[in-house]
Formats: sequence, structure tokens, C-alpha cells
Amino acid sequence: MAELLPLKAWRYHEKFLGQMDSLISPLFDVVTDRQRRKLYANPINSIHLSLPKGPQAGLGARKTLDEWKKKGVIVQDHVPGIYVYYQYFKSTDRNKQVCRKGFIAHLKLEEWENQVVLRHENTNPYGVAEREEILEKTQIQASPTFGLYEDPDFVLEPFFDEAMADPIYDLEDYQGVREVLAVIHDAKIIKKVIRFMKDKQILIADGHHRYSAALDYSHKRGKEAPALGKINSYDYHEMYFCNSASEALKIYPNHRVFSGLGVDANEVLNKVSPFFDSKEVEDQEDLEDIINNKRHAFGLVFKNRAFILSLKPSWQEIGHLKNLSPSLKNLDVYLMHHFLIQEGLGIPLELQSKSEVIKYERHSSKCFLALLRGELELAVVMPGISVGEVFEVCRSGEMLPQKSTYFYPKVVSGLLFGSIDPDDFEFPYEVFLC
Repeated sequence: MAELLPLKAWRYHEKFLGQMDSLISPLFDVVTDRQRRKLYANPINSIHLSLPKGPQAGLGARKTLDEWKKKGVIVQDHVPGIYVYYQYFKSTDRNKQVCRKGFIAHLKLEEWENQVVLRHENTNPYGVAEREEILEKTQIQASPTFGLYEDPDFVLEPFFDEAMADPIYDLEDYQGVREVLAVIHDAKIIKKVIRFMKDKQILIADGHHRYSAALDYSHKRGKEAPALGKINSYDYHEMYFCNSASEALKIYPNHRVFSGLGVDANEVLNKVSPFFDSKEVEDQEDLEDIINNKRHAFGLVFKNRAFILSLKPSWQEIGHLKNLSPSLKNLDVYLMHHFLIQEGLGIPLELQSKSEVIKYERHSSKCFLALLRGELELAVVMPGISVGEVFEVCRSGEMLPQKSTYFYPKVVSGLLFGSIDPDDFEFPYEVFLC
């Protein structure tokens, strides 16, 4: 079962209310070098806790955190609550403004095998260790892990809408997204939310490394038995929960780009010809529309040429794939990694996540520009993937290939900070344990 608790968040002092747009930051794994330089120049920007720099980053973040607390840069809310988090943005497929609604609370960490928390991709050990080191030193989380739950009847939404009548923050972020945060302190409503979430599975959309780091740290601290009648604060993790039924939940594809292969268009087409039918197209800008209207189709783009690759029906007769899990057998992103990257380009599946020749780009226009500049050899334009497909893969126990999803918009860092310091769990949490 999913066990939630409210949190007594640390937040920027109200004197910084008018500066919040300059204090939030992108997630550590999407922030660009240019953004980093600008954000690091602000001594109280949240990036100093979410992505501290220097050889001893964790210790540096701890020093920053202590200084901010001492000077009152951030202060802790006195009453525990769940934080309602809305993001307003323009949907590209509907050409209208939509609102992705969710809330932030603490989730009790669960082992993967319990199937309470589901993952859809593997993690990089170095990335997990880096996140764990920062968590261990600071005991704080600057950005929540993004989790999905299923609520087709939108039971919780009225509580959230009511809270939004009196928001804490209302600002525009680096994506051009309107970020609005409110809080629910009413214990009765919080208990209703916690009870409703009790039988839910939580699918991690973004934040596999942060969750894995918290889980590893919990294991490390596991020998420290909590005092009688107490809970172990290290067993909890700050998470943003979003209803998977929301029309505002957007997953965009991550296109694959390649450099350093030493191949040309004719060579690649020849290598993939046993598996794909190819058709040259005049305008590469049409590729996304075409592949989204076809089954098992991808765009293959070179500097001056572009093709539609359609998987041949005969692939289903290949012996070692006949018994492939149904959740993967019809999944475009898996089939592309198998037939195009492994069989066509010669990069084995098990080596692809570590390969230096494969990169990822959400915007196809940036792929095309990089190709024209000679910065890339080729790009694979990907179709989208649905939330249902992600859930299906997770529940089957399989994993998606790396970077199969790009959930948009990204959650930002710095709206609040969730602490796992035992002192910050000094509130009557037993009231909320259902």
C-alpha cells in the first residue's frame, strides 16, 4: 500500500515572494550549461541545493543550507500540510491552455519488488550515488520525485481546486509555464487524501535516480531503530503526485541522435533493410505527423535526406522475439532500439545506455539544425508513447529503454524543500497514519 504523510516544508521567506521566479531552477538532469551559469550567480537560487557544484558538493550544499536557515532565507512551515501544485501551459496537440493538477506529500519508501512504487527505466549507479551523497549531507530534497496514480473519477480534484483559491505562489517558470502552489492544512482533508491513496500504485514518471538514492540511504540508516512510538524519517521521500487520467498529462518522445558512427545514409539503409521498408520524404518537417499516423514507423534523418522506416511484418517470426513480453512486443521505442540501433547500427541493447554515440533530444527541429551544421551524423525521429503503455510495461516487470519518455512540463526545484531530518518530523503524524 502507498503510505503518505504531510510534510512541514521549508520554503523561501515571504520577503522573497516577489523574487520567486529567480529562485526556482530546472531539475538537475535538464538544466543547461547556460542556465547553470546564470543560476549559480544568484547566491540564494535553489540550484545551490539541487545541483551543488564543487568537488565536495554535498558538504557545500550542507553549508549553504545551514547558512540559509541561520539567515532566514528559508523558514519551515509550522503546520504540516500537503501542497497543491498546478502547472498551466499550452498544449501543442490541442492548441489550448491546460492545467496539470497534483499535490506534494511524503511517500513512505517501498522496495521495488513490492510493486507499490513502479519504475520504467534503469538507473545509472553514478547518478544514484551522486544524489545519495547530497541527500545524506543535507537531509533535504529540493525537488520532488514525480509520481503518477490512477483516479479516473477525479475524486481528489475538488479538494485541490478549493485550496487553489488562496495560492502561496503564482509565477512563470523558465519553460513559460505558470506555476501555482497552495497548501492544505486541514487535517480532515489530508486524512481523506491519504486514505484514498492507500491502495494506489505509484508509477515514477521522473526521478528514478532521486527515489533510488533515497531508498539506498534508507537502507544505510536502517540499523537505526526509531524510538518507541516514532517513525523513521529516513523512510520517507518527497513526491509530487499527478493523476494519470488527466488530459494535461503530456508525454513527448525523446528523439535519438548519433555522432561518431562513421556511416553514411546508404550504408545505414542497407543495414536496416532486412527489418524495415524505407521511403524517402521531401520535407523532414512532416516526419512526426507521418509516423504518428503509422504503426511501428520512425523517421531517419541525415544532413540532406530524410526517410520513413516502417517495420516489416516478418519481424514477428524472428525466433528469439516470439516469446517477448506483450508489453514490449508492440512498443515502438523497444522495437526501434532492437531492430534499428542493435541490429542495424550494431550497438547491443545492453550497451546502449552507456554508449557515447547516442544522445537524446526532445525537439526534432534542434535535431535537424544540428544535422545541417554537421554536428550529428543521423537522427531517429520517434513516435509518442502513452501513459497506459508505460503502466503496462511497469506492471509486467519489464523496463523501457533509456529516455523513452519526456513528461512535460517538468517539475521545478525550489518551490519547497522536503526534509527527512528527524527534528522536522516532530508533529503528530500518527493522526494521519491510516
